[in-house]
Amino acid sequence: MRPTPSMEDYLETIYELIRSKGYARVSDIALALNLQPSSVTRMVQRLDEQNYVTYERYRGLVLTERGEAIGRAMRQRHETLATFLRLLGVRDEAVVQQDVEGIEHHVSRQTLERIERFVAFARANPAWMDQLHAALHSPEEGEDRRSAAPGHGQAGTGRATAGDADGAATQGDDPAAPLRGGAA
Repeated sequence: MRPTPSMEDYLETIYELIRSKGYARVSDIALALNLQPSSVTRMVQRLDEQNYVTYERYRGLVLTERGEAIGRAMRQRHETLATFLRLLGVRDEAVVQQDVEGIEHHVSRQTLERIERFVAFARANPAWMDQLHAALHSPEEGEDRRSAAPGHGQAGTGRATAGDADGAATQGDDPAAPLRGGAA
């Protein structure tokens, strides 16, 4: 049986807790998901019944091979979608996380594979990303992104101006630069 979106959230959280702390307890999961421990206990028991975790009351839990594979896949999906939104220029991290939570359980495998390819392409082609950011830039975001220092092209566009003979793109305050391996 395929896990429900709620089960996937739990498995992702358990996977992350084990990666970061070395263990996961009901109280840790409740804190991470902002839920009551009694609710978490019920779900952990369901996960145990379906062989996603091994749970012993008062002793904690461990992911089974199956549970770990799903937790890892959910974490990767989450990171891919968050990176995708950041590459599109979504700057508010709270918005990124909220949107990822809304998308991650509903995106098809085919769409996720295309997003993964887009992210890989974007990271490999920073000049293209600069052009995309220029095209997506809205005037409401402020003039600082569009203005360039004297002697340089428009920041982040890859377009040359009179003082920029080689047309080299500048990173400026590009929010996706760290995602591409560029300077922040």
